[in-house]
Amino acid sequence: MAKITRKSWKEKMAHPPAPEVSELEKPFAGYPAGAKMLIPTPAVIKGYIEGIPLGQAKSVPEMRTDLAKKFDADMTCPLTTGIFTRIVAEAALDDLNEGQAVENVTPFWRIVDPKGPLAKKLSCGPEFVAERRTAERTTD
Repeated sequence: MAKITRKSWKEKMAHPPAPEVSELEKPFAGYPAGAKMLIPTPAVIKGYIEGIPLGQAKSVPEMRTDLAKKFDADMTCPLTTGIFTRIVAEAALDDLNEGQAVENVTPFWRIVDPKGPLAKKLSCGPEFVAERRTAERTTD
C-alpha cells in the first residue's frame, strides 16, 4: 500500500498561486449568473488579516466584501474563503508551535469569531482565539 503524504499547512499556503476573478455561469450564493466572483488565495487572505490593526476585529463576511471591492468583483467565494482562512490560521499556529513570538505570526484571531464554526475546527480551539482577543483588548 502506498504511503500518503499530506501537505503541511505552510505548503498549502502556496496554492492556488494567484487570485482569479471569474464570471458565474449559474446563480451561486445569492448572486445571479454573470456576476463576477473572486477566488482568493491563502496569501491574499493572509495579507488582509495582517492589515487588521491591533485591537480590532473584522468578520469573514466583511473580509469577503472588502476583497471583492479590491479585486473589482461582485463577490468573493464563501467556500474558498473559509478554507483559505483556516489554512492561514493553521500555518500561523504551526509558526507559534515552532517558537515564533505571537507578534510575528498572522493574527488570525482578528478574523476568526471565537463563537463561530471555524474556531471549533482549528487545532487551537475557540478558547485560544478568545484568549488572544482578550489579550489584545479586541473590539468587534
